[in-house]
Amino acid sequence: MAKDPLIFDFLGLTEEAQEHAIEEAMTLRLSQTLAEFGAGFAFVGRRHHLDVDGDDFYVDLLLYHVPSDRYVVVEVKAGKFKPEHLGQLNFYVAAVNDMLRLPRQAPTVGILVCGSKNDRTVRYALEGSTQPLADSSYTYDALPQEENTTLPSHEAIAAALEVEGDLAGE
Repeated sequence: MAKDPLIFDFLGLTEEAQEHAIEEAMTLRLSQTLAEFGAGFAFVGRRHHLDVDGDDFYVDLLLYHVPSDRYVVVEVKAGKFKPEHLGQLNFYVAAVNDMLRLPRQAPTVGILVCGSKNDRTVRYALEGSTQPLADSSYTYDALPQEENTTLPSHEAIAAALEVEGDLAGE
């Protein structure tokens, strides 16, 4: 479902960019950002507000994957992957499922975009999750088979990134 790694060179940011700056740049270059995620993605909102009984929460990017008829929650973390990031993402996925998803729609998928990651740490963190979640450094290995088949393959994402990287180098 998610390319790994996502190539955001077109955003023109340094590796030290803060989360807010990454989100802002992704939104400003929305068409390129959506193309990076793959075919069939539509933009729903940036910093999408969720009111949970008076508590305010904000999803970094809320997308919709039209071919699979589901919301996709994208949480952006500027630094290295930490297991607690998945707790936040899991919360957002559950909230979107409860508050926005219609009965006809497929379950929401969460994608955590990190600056870097340790694959073993990610595997351990995803092991007990019941939500369809993926992690990408700026993977679909832990997604259930149904979600995996409805979204672009890792190879397709990697190929798109190589093309994007080649174009950026020109």
